[in-house]
Amino acid sequence: MTFTPASPAATERGAVTGPSAEAVAVAYPNIALVKYWGKRDEELFLPVTGSLSMTLDIFPTTTSVRLIDGPADVVEFNGVAASGAARARIETFLDLVRAKAGRGDRAMVVTSNAGPTGAGLASSASGFAALAAAAAAAYALDVDPRALSRLARRGSGSASRSIFGGFVVWHAGDGEGEAGDLSSYAEPIGGDELDPALVVAVVNQGAKAVSSRVAMRQTTATSPFYRPWAESSVLDLAEMRKAVARQDLPAIGEIAERNALGMHATMLTARPGIRYLSPHSIAILDAVLALRADGIMAYATIDAGPNVKVLCTRADAPQVNAVLDGLGDFVTTRTAHIGPGVSLTTPAAAAAAPAAGGDR
Repeated sequence: MTFTPASPAATERGAVTGPSAEAVAVAYPNIALVKYWGKRDEELFLPVTGSLSMTLDIFPTTTSVRLIDGPADVVEFNGVAASGAARARIETFLDLVRAKAGRGDRAMVVTSNAGPTGAGLASSASGFAALAAAAAAAYALDVDPRALSRLARRGSGSASRSIFGGFVVWHAGDGEGEAGDLSSYAEPIGGDELDPALVVAVVNQGAKAVSSRVAMRQTTATSPFYRPWAESSVLDLAEMRKAVARQDLPAIGEIAERNALGMHATMLTARPGIRYLSPHSIAILDAVLALRADGIMAYATIDAGPNVKVLCTRADAPQVNAVLDGLGDFVTTRTAHIGPGVSLTTPAAAAAAPAAGGDR
């Protein structure tokens, strides 16, 4: 591996070959401030538009990949044997890594999320970023950070961004096939000196009834609002990059909120419509508007799910937390800040690490 690991021991583990090779990686979720919503290529996970995100310091995914002798992969997720579509996605991804590495060894994959899974809190981003790093190391696949982001993209598009910490842009790329694959990658863009807070308001920790993948496909195929939103999102991305460069947090928040609400409008106008927003989500959006009316810089963003994230300054985060917690027992909050990119670690270090990080 040529991306920076967590420790020298991690590099040694990643360089091991043969059936006993094992690697462990930790990755954090990212929240898109300019959303990824829609693929132009389903097989290569090439997006219709570029996107921009902030990697968090809470809810990490820890994944180990150990090469084994046997006829099939073994996959364990949060202490339970994986099955169905979740297992199939991981096996398909491992097949891709094996093909790139020229290896046929099967693997035991053990992965755990510190946060809710499939609830619109970017668990697939951290999950496939960790899997990409661990699998590449275990199979001795030589990749630089850009190539690793492209690899992670093949498991989950947003995972390409969780390879890096801080503010990250994922380029849509140009063309189709190999040209599109090579040009669609993520990279950090700076802006860490902004030091914002993101208050994560969780109203439902359960998995969504409609997966992001299904909702995305249905929206792009049937919503009359999708193309106008995609065109406006290109402009949002250009404006967002300028706002990050000039460290303009209010502008970042304004662009993020309008981009997210526009994305949800495309889902609502799909045929049939898809509604992730719940009455509790709307209550939080109303509270964010009230905070701004009181002079607090607070802006909402929402991924494909009911849970809301509120961008604010670090100094204002305690007040935002207090207001949202005061809405009722239906909401629990966690405060996140800018987090790191993916790293290799050791089983002992991973077991000793804090479960989630971040502030209450």
